[in-house]
Amino acid sequence: MADIKPFRGYRPQADYVARMACPPYDVLSSAEARELVGHNSLSFLHVVKPEIDLDPLIDVHSEQVYKTGAKNLKKLISNGHLVRDSRPCFYVYQQRMGGHVQAGLVAGASVDEYQSRLIKKHEHTRPDKELDRACHIEILNANTEPVFLTYRTNWDVQVLIAQVRNASPTYDFASEDRVHHTLWVVDEQELIDAFIRTFAQVPCLYVADGHHRSAAASRVREIKKQAHPQHTGREQYNYFLAVIFPHDQLQILDYNRVVKDLNGLSPNEFLARVRRKFDVEPAQQPQPIEKKTFGMYLNGSWYHLRARKGAFPADDPVGSLDVSILQDNLLAPILGIKDPRTDQRIDFVGGIRGMSELEKRCNEGGAAAAFALYPTSVNGLLAIADTGMVMPPKSTWFEPKLKSGIVVRMLDD
Repeated sequence: MADIKPFRGYRPQADYVARMACPPYDVLSSAEARELVGHNSLSFLHVVKPEIDLDPLIDVHSEQVYKTGAKNLKKLISNGHLVRDSRPCFYVYQQRMGGHVQAGLVAGASVDEYQSRLIKKHEHTRPDKELDRACHIEILNANTEPVFLTYRTNWDVQVLIAQVRNASPTYDFASEDRVHHTLWVVDEQELIDAFIRTFAQVPCLYVADGHHRSAAASRVREIKKQAHPQHTGREQYNYFLAVIFPHDQLQILDYNRVVKDLNGLSPNEFLARVRRKFDVEPAQQPQPIEKKTFGMYLNGSWYHLRARKGAFPADDPVGSLDVSILQDNLLAPILGIKDPRTDQRIDFVGGIRGMSELEKRCNEGGAAAAFALYPTSVNGLLAIADTGMVMPPKSTWFEPKLKSGIVVRMLDD
C-alpha cells in the first residue's frame, strides 16, 4: 500500500507565488542562483540555496548557510508572504510544458515505506549529498522541496485527480522557463479520505527524482525519533514532502556527458579505440533517434556511434542501458573514467539544454568531447527498480522540473 498523509502546508499568497517559485536547489550552481535571483527578495532560492546571501567564498555546507536558510524561511512567514493552511490538506499540482501535461498529488510520503522499500529507488546516493540535505531539513525543520515520486497509473486515482482539476485552481501562473504551473488545494475531508483509501490500493511508489532528498528525510526521521521518547510513528517527521505522478505522464529527456580530456590520446587514436566497440560514421543528425546509439562531438564534428552486438549483455536490464553501454565500453576503458559519480573529468548536461550546449562546452569551455544519449524509458526505470537493482548515476533527466516554494511542509504540527 502507499501510505500518504495530508499536512498543513505553508503557501505563498497568490500575488507572490510567481515571484517566489524557483528551480530546485540542485539544477543551479550558486553563481547561477545569484544571477537568477537578481533583486527578487521573495525568491525561494534564498531558502533552498541560502549561500547566495553570503560571501561567495563560503563553504556551502557550513552551518551558517543552513541557519541563513532557516532565517529566510522564518522571514517569509513572519512577513505574511507564506501563509499556513488552517487544516491538513492535499494539493494537486499540474505542469504544462509545450504539449506535455502532468498532474500529481502533493502529499506526505511515508519514511517507513521508504525504509522498507515500498518506495523503490533506482539510483545510489552519495553520503555527502545526503548529509547536506539532512542538515538543511533538520535546521529548517521543514521539507522545502518535494521528492518527485511516481506509481503505475491507477484509474481510481486519476478519477479523483480529474475531479479536483475540474474546480477553479488556487494558483495558475507561468514561470520564466515558460512552463505553466497550476495548483488546487484539496481541503474537503471526504475527498482527502478518498485519496488516502485509493492510494492504499497502490502497491508501491517509485523515486523518480530526489533520491538525496528522500534519503535525507529518512536520516532526519531517525534523529527526531531518538529525540522524542513519546514517538508514535505518526508525527509529521515520519513523512516527507512529495509530488506523486502517474508513470504514463512522465517525460524523461536525455542526460548527456561531457569529458574534459581524451586521457592522453590524440583525436585519431581515440577514434580508433572507439571503433573497436562501436560503428562510427559522420552524423547527419547529432541527437540519437533510437536505443544503443549515441551522438559524439569531437574536434568540431559530430559522429554517430552504434554499439555493436556483443558489446553489452542484452539480457541484463542495467548492463544493456545506453548509459551503461557508454560507460562500460568507452568512458571507463578508453578514457579511464571509472566512477562517474566522483571523477572530476566528466560533467553531465540535461537534455533540456540541447545539442548546442554540448558544442559550447567543447568549443568555448575547453572540453575534449561530448556524448549525446537516447533517453531512458519510464518503463525501463520501473522494471529496474522492481528488481532492486540501481541504474548508473545520471541516467535520467525529468522535465519539467518541480518548482520549489509553492508548498512547504513543516516537520511539526
